[in-house]
Amino acid sequence: MLDGKELILATRPYAKEDRRKSWLYTWTTLFLLIGAFIGALYPFHWSIRAAFSLLEALLLARMFVIYHDYLHLAILRKSVMANLIFTFFGFYMLTPRSIWKRSHDHHHKHNSKLFTSSIGSFPIVTKEKFNKMSRKERLNYLFVRHPLTIALGYIFAFTWGMSILSLVRSPTKHWDSLLALIFHYGLAVVLYLNFGLAAMLFSLIIPVTIAHGLGSYLFYVQHNFPEATFEDKEGWTYIGAAMNSTSFLKLSRVMHWFTANIGYHHIHHANSKIPFYRLPEVFKAFPEFQHPKTSSLMPKDIVKCLQLKVWDPDLGRMLTRSELRLD
Repeated sequence: MLDGKELILATRPYAKEDRRKSWLYTWTTLFLLIGAFIGALYPFHWSIRAAFSLLEALLLARMFVIYHDYLHLAILRKSVMANLIFTFFGFYMLTPRSIWKRSHDHHHKHNSKLFTSSIGSFPIVTKEKFNKMSRKERLNYLFVRHPLTIALGYIFAFTWGMSILSLVRSPTKHWDSLLALIFHYGLAVVLYLNFGLAAMLFSLIIPVTIAHGLGSYLFYVQHNFPEATFEDKEGWTYIGAAMNSTSFLKLSRVMHWFTANIGYHHIHHANSKIPFYRLPEVFKAFPEFQHPKTSSLMPKDIVKCLQLKVWDPDLGRMLTRSELRLD
């Protein structure tokens, strides 16, 4: 059995894209997405528009993972066309390239590392630190991790955190956040003025809200689940964070397709240069990846994960709010 650096090195042959597959999956997803957008925009009966809106949301999730792979340099490197497509897609989804790549790269380098893992991820503190926080600090911490905050990722994570806050804090570094806000909400105004409120809601607001809510929860559950572990700097290793602090999501084949295999997240964290369509191949090839820590999108698992709040190093697990005893 391979371990540590040996396991990472063994995955390198899989960190090579098939350019034709990369384009095939990008174009087919994009065309299906445009079709769903048009179906939601067209004045069909509301039930048909709602179905197209849901389909669009799921396709946005798939396209976002493909965009995420592109920014990891796993697919379509040095392609001018891909750069154009994904730049505008980042604006559409309120995930401009500069802040997303900066925060997400930090996340990969510091996943599950106590005290430095909150950038590009959900904050995590120890029980001791939580007890020492002021009431305002506790409320803010719990608010960020609240189920409604995660569900409304469109507002809190993407509009506010990813776009507005990055622009306010560093306008020279993240000027493209302003472009994303103008593009996304400008499109909403154009849709409203030309096609009406229902069209704007069904074709843009509802699908993006669902996609962002799903995406926020997927990002949460991949690193916040009952068996997840967190380490200080001394005990932390890159492969340890991938294998012990990152979940494999047990999904149906349909949902694995709509989420572009992001459920194989432990493998993605072991080597982020592996294209999304090769992750199942790596899973089958390496016994080391075949017995991961898991979660799912079943209601009981969602409830378990959302209840987790702080890390208790003495017990070696995360605590729920009801388990917290403030000193």
